[in-house]
Formats: sequence, structure tokens, C-alpha cells
Amino acid sequence: MSGEWLAANFLPALIRVTFGLVTLRERSLYAGPVELLRFGEAEVGRGEVSWPIDGGLLAAGPAGRLRAGWADGRLEARVEGYRPALPLPVYALTQLPLHHALVRLQLLRLRGRLPAAGVPAEVTRRAAAGFIDAAVCATIALAVARKRRLRAFAAIAAGYHVAAWTASGKTVGGAVMRMRVVAVDGSRPSLPQAMLRCALLPLAALRLRAVHDDLAGTDVIAE
Repeated sequence: MSGEWLAANFLPALIRVTFGLVTLRERSLYAGPVELLRFGEAEVGRGEVSWPIDGGLLAAGPAGRLRAGWADGRLEARVEGYRPALPLPVYALTQLPLHHALVRLQLLRLRGRLPAAGVPAEVTRRAAAGFIDAAVCATIALAVARKRRLRAFAAIAAGYHVAAWTASGKTVGGAVMRMRVVAVDGSRPSLPQAMLRCALLPLAALRLRAVHDDLAGTDVIAE
């Protein structure tokens, strides 16, 4: 990816990963009518691009730069010299984790799924792993809950899957069927990725299509 390509595609990719909740007008990011961040003219180099941060609701004033480019064979984005409008401790606990989560999804979307992180797991193996994991979660729910077992099952299943995917990429079903969940670049899914993937599982079941992997930037590979 050249610097010119990144300049044309980096910010629009953020719009896609926010499902259109954030929009791009000229060089400003908006949430509805509110201008969140305003950037200056892009400065394009070989394999990188940077924008000065000129203001917006989230910024205390013009300061810092947003950079995207290649470093040691990795596509990275970083912010330097930025001054958030919120006090730094509040920013670190609220906006910063969200920024990290969105930009990771943005970079994975820019990377794409090729080259693949591994051999995709077969649909039958994925279905078998799903049945095993459902049985594990149902057994736990029956053991710990005397009432509202369906609600308990849903909570246990969500926590079980998110914890397993972020820890090793493998649930019990995944380990039995010899497969694991990875980000499309082969790395371990982040906590926000795992949470998004888990939240989208019902939609994937309804559509009979792996939309949860498409939107969370993940894949299931065989071992």
C-alpha cells in the first residue's frame, strides 16, 4: 500500500467499521451534526501518510498528528502530540480504549483477508464445535442457576466465548475440533473484537453466513 493509497482509503475505512455512525466530510469526522475531529491537509510520504489535527469537539485545540504507514512490515497507525479535550485520566479510561478498538478494526479491514492467516476451518467442523460449546454452557447454566436458566445460559455463553477467544482463540469445542479464532492477520483477537464477534453470532445464525467474522475482522482456521 502506497502513501497515496493510504491517504485515499484510511479515513473512509473508519466510516465502514463504525457502521456509518461516524461520517467523513471533507477532512472532518462527524457524529450526526457534531464535528468530532478536524484534520489538515494530508502529507504523503513513501508508504505513509499523516494529517495534522486541527480541532473538533474531542480535541483541546490544534495539536498533534495522525499517522498511518508501514513499520517493520506492519501496517500501523499512531497519534503523536494530541491534546484531548477531556482530562487525561478520563480520556484514558473512556475514549482511548474505543479509539484503539476502532483503529485496529480499521487497519485489519485495510489489510484484507489475503494472504489468509491459515487454512479455513470446514463448515461442518465449525458447526460441531458450536454444538459442543453450547452443551458446555448449558451444563454450567443448569448447575449454577435454579431460575431464569435461559438468561443464565446467555450470560455464561457470552463470557465463555469472549474469554476463550481472547485468551487462546480456542473454546472447548474449538480444541476438540482442532481449530481456533484469529484476527485476519493471524494475531489473537482483541477483547473488543471478541465482544463484537460474540454480539453478532445471532445475526450470523439467522443469515447462515459468517457476518460476525466479516465485521469483527476475524476468521476460523484449522490446526
